Amino acid sequence: MKTKKIPPYAPTLIESTRAIGYSPEAAVADIIDNSIAAEANKVDIYFFPIDGAYIAILDNGKGMSETELDLAMQYGSKNPMDTRDTKDLGRFGLGLKTASLSQCRCLTVISKQGDIVEGRRWDVDHVTEVGDWSLLVLDQEELTSIPQIDKLLKYEFGTLVVWQKLDRLKAEEINFELALGRKIDSVRTHLSLVYHRYLNGESGILKIQISINGEKVLPADPFLAKKSVQAMDDETLVIHGHKIVVRPYILPHISKMTAEEIKQLGGKEGLRKQQGFYIYRNKRLLVWGTWFRMMRQGDLSKLARIQVDIPNTLDDLWTLDIKKSSALPPAEVRKNLEVIIDKIAERSKRTWTFRGKKEISDTTTHMWNRMKNPHEGFYYEINREHPMVQKIIDRDSELQVPLFALFKQIEHGLPLNQLYVDLNNDEQLKNEQEPSSADIIMSLKVMLDMQDNIADKLALLETMASIEPFSVYPDAVEKVKWEALNNG
Repeated sequence: MKTKKIPPYAPTLIESTRAIGYSPEAAVADIIDNSIAAEANKVDIYFFPIDGAYIAILDNGKGMSETELDLAMQYGSKNPMDTRDTKDLGRFGLGLKTASLSQCRCLTVISKQGDIVEGRRWDVDHVTEVGDWSLLVLDQEELTSIPQIDKLLKYEFGTLVVWQKLDRLKAEEINFELALGRKIDSVRTHLSLVYHRYLNGESGILKIQISINGEKVLPADPFLAKKSVQAMDDETLVIHGHKIVVRPYILPHISKMTAEEIKQLGGKEGLRKQQGFYIYRNKRLLVWGTWFRMMRQGDLSKLARIQVDIPNTLDDLWTLDIKKSSALPPAEVRKNLEVIIDKIAERSKRTWTFRGKKEISDTTTHMWNRMKNPHEGFYYEINREHPMVQKIIDRDSELQVPLFALFKQIEHGLPLNQLYVDLNNDEQLKNEQEPSSADIIMSLKVMLDMQDNIADKLALLETMASIEPFSVYPDAVEKVKWEALNNG
């Protein structure tokens, strides 16, 4: 059997790969992956929107030799099935080229190791003109004209990636400078989330500092780990001899978050859209805000988030795409995740339903009773047996009829539909404040003033000790009791 070598036509293929569909933020992240793989702890990004517009990404990693740089600029330089270093964030050997040229027509990469500086360039217009895979090798004079080269030369080791001829970024933009400003904001938000574990310097990985036009990118923890509850112990799944670590979180109720935390967690789409799995590959966030169709996104589960750490050795099972923005769990992983989903969803629902308190117990008297009608479902009524209600009636029995009639009006007038909407939106309810100890003491003293003698006062305090909200303020009850005994 005869064979023929038919290499792809360079102009057609290079233009085609530009249309893979990178967003600017995903493209920048792909370059930073290479910086992390090169053991950089500092990455500086520069956006220059005016004449000679460019985007430059500079790192202080170990740099590349002439041979390594040529290989890095080659399309498909690595086999995705090859075994990689456990810290490697790449896969297909395409990211540097496809990510960069998705945004520009001219990609320049300069790398420095000691006194040796090497530069290479893919220029789509040049490739189209010559009709071949013609990689430009920059001489020393050409290197000096590259934006931000002076900053690279100050490093002993490092790499500078420069995007020029920003045709895709400029497409259909009337005011490019203003548009680039918006894109910078998107890039900052994206990087702060995707690399939050690197920016925080989590144990086991090299802490990295990322800046955009001189301003540091701050980490955005999607789990609010310092305030949230870890719903279950970590669960380790072993697939084909490799470990996947699963850590579920329940965020605090929205009333316990600051406005800034809500904004950070929900973004423009709101908290509800960000619930679900957060898939990390070597602690770099790949996919987030999805249940992979194992559960429907709902209001009562929107506080649930599950961190899943996968190694790069399982890339093929997770069907990781070129952009590293899509992954699907294999069947053997889905089975284990479904069990975890059921548990954490119930915890999230309980956080909304019981507002962070324990379920109603028989030892505590409540102001509201939750009732069930076999035909109409659940409803709520004011507890007519509440001691405070009984004390009012005991003092004046004629008040019972109008008081119970008022209760009926309150119960029928409860705006349940609006309450449901308010509880599940991204705004805090202003009246969700816990009463202070001073408030409790004042309320108890008002009720004691209605009693004629010390015995009745002590009996009332004994009763109040088992009634919400007084039951959760035992010190306040004891203080009022002490004052009553000492003041007669």
